[in-house]
Amino acid sequence: MRLGILDIGSNTVHLLAADARPGGRPLATTSDRTVVRLMRYLTPDGAITEEGVQALESAVSRAREIAETERVEMLLATATSAVREALNGEEVIARIETALGQPLQVLTGVEEAELTFLAVRRWFGWDAGRILLLDIGGGSFEFAAGGDEMPEVAASVPLGAGRMTVQFLPEDPPGEDAVEHLRAHAAAVLAPVAERLGALPDPDHIVGSSKAIRSLANLAGREVSGLGFDRTVLSRSALKSWIPRLARIPAVARQELPGITPDRTFQIVAAAVSLHTAMKMLDIDELEVSPWALREGVLLRYTESLSWGGTGI
Repeated sequence: MRLGILDIGSNTVHLLAADARPGGRPLATTSDRTVVRLMRYLTPDGAITEEGVQALESAVSRAREIAETERVEMLLATATSAVREALNGEEVIARIETALGQPLQVLTGVEEAELTFLAVRRWFGWDAGRILLLDIGGGSFEFAAGGDEMPEVAASVPLGAGRMTVQFLPEDPPGEDAVEHLRAHAAAVLAPVAERLGALPDPDHIVGSSKAIRSLANLAGREVSGLGFDRTVLSRSALKSWIPRLARIPAVARQELPGITPDRTFQIVAAAVSLHTAMKMLDIDELEVSPWALREGVLLRYTESLSWGGTGI
């Protein structure tokens, strides 16, 4: 059957259409996204402005039309931290559901971490052993670790690239003092998560997912072979060396760099600082990049539920 996964995130509204069946590998047919950057539409008290809600309505209406054109039989629509934590979240959800013509599932941060971990586990396979996952979104930063498909630890913290850009790096380009303030804030927020993850056995593979991490890996990473396929690897030292350079140039110039797309150019410094801080606190020398993340996890969980007679994620 043809499934559609609509991920309403803090940065983009992303539709993935794929042919899928229980026990089979999903085959993507269409990927379409609209850049929204919801963090710029937040009021001081944390509500999404009318302009922001209208941007969401427009984006989900477009996604709905594409899903119909692509003959999607089931559309799985999810929202993450920006909608989840908005002061006027209930109103926003109601208007999104009206635009979609169907219910919207709002995921918790832990559910985001668990579903992304499922996708990464399936991509790397059981032979990969224990996995530690890091995933940076626009509003939150997810972590998960374990040796099975359900992680032993799953956590979410409000260190997303968009959120940190608005709160700590509003100037373009940001100054060194602002970067250091963000680094100190990230270390304080990450301390409890690092303690929980540090109590687990050492992972066999440390994996990063999300567009922000893929962008940073395309900029500063390297290609290696293993597990039967080529992988991109990002080292902590390479990432560290790029942060001062990224912070010195304006956003418009960053998109000229390899791997930095226009929709990430404003947020890439905050993503790099948060990721580097996490790698340092968790004593990670390098991580591997997974092409599968939350959307694939939602799809896999749904097809799995069909094989067991369930109704969804």
